[in-house]
Amino acid sequence: MHTRAMVDLGVRRDKLSVLLIDDDLVSREVTATVLTMNGYIIYTADSGPAAVEMLAAGDVTPDVILMDAQMPGLSGAALIAEVRASSRARVVVVSGSNPPAEVSAAADGFLLKPLDVEALRKFLEGQSAGPVPVAALLADPDAPAISPETLAQLRHMMPEVGVREIYGAIVADLIKRTQALEAAIAAGDGAEVRRIGHAIKGGCAMAGVLQAARVGALLEAAPLDFIGNQSDNITRLLNDLRSATSILQRMLDAELPA
Repeated sequence: MHTRAMVDLGVRRDKLSVLLIDDDLVSREVTATVLTMNGYIIYTADSGPAAVEMLAAGDVTPDVILMDAQMPGLSGAALIAEVRASSRARVVVVSGSNPPAEVSAAADGFLLKPLDVEALRKFLEGQSAGPVPVAALLADPDAPAISPETLAQLRHMMPEVGVREIYGAIVADLIKRTQALEAAIAAGDGAEVRRIGHAIKGGCAMAGVLQAARVGALLEAAPLDFIGNQSDNITRLLNDLRSATSILQRMLDAELPA
C-alpha cells in the first residue's frame, strides 16, 4: 500500500486536508505536488482498498476525498459508499472523461483532468462543482511538448530539481506505457489499449505534457476491435507516442539538465 503525507513546511495546520486516491503513479504524484504547493495537506492512496483501510483505521481524517473515476478493483460508486462509511469528507470524482451516471450521482462533485486547482478551490468554497473542460490544446496536433504555462507555474512553486523529477518520472512512465501498449496491440486487446490511453492522458495532461496527453486521448477513443486500417491507425499512434516521449526527453535535457 502506498500511503504518504506531503506536508510543506510552510503550510498552516488549519489548511484543508485532502485524501487523493489514484492508481496511476504519475497522475497521483503530480496532483499531490501541485495541491501541496497550493497550500493543501495531502495524503495519498494508490487503490480503493488502501484508502478504505486508512480511513477505517483513523490514519487520516480528510476534509475532501479526491478519487479517480476509473481504477482496478474497488472503484466508482462502490468505493464512494465505502469511504462514506468511515468519513464525512466531501467526495469529488476526478476523471479524464465523464464518469458513469451512478458515480456522478453518488459523488459531491466532479472535475475533469487535468485538475484545475482554482476549480477545486471554488468547489471547496461552495461555488460551482461542475466539470471543467480539458484544455483546448489537447486537441491541437501542433501543441508543444510541455505547456509553457504549466512549466512556468511548476517552476514558480518548486525548485528546478523538483520540476526535473516530475518530468523525468513522466518520461520513465511513458516508456513503460509504450512497452505495455506494444503488447496490447500485438494481442489485439482493445480494452487494454483504451486503459493505457486513459492513464497516459490523465497523468500527462495534469503536468501539461500536451503531445503525449493528446496521443493518450486518441488511444482512449480507439475501437475495441481494431483491424485493417484501424490497426494501422493504432500503430501510427504508438509511433506518435514514441516520438512525443523522445521530444519530451530532449526538451527536458535542454530546459532542465540534470
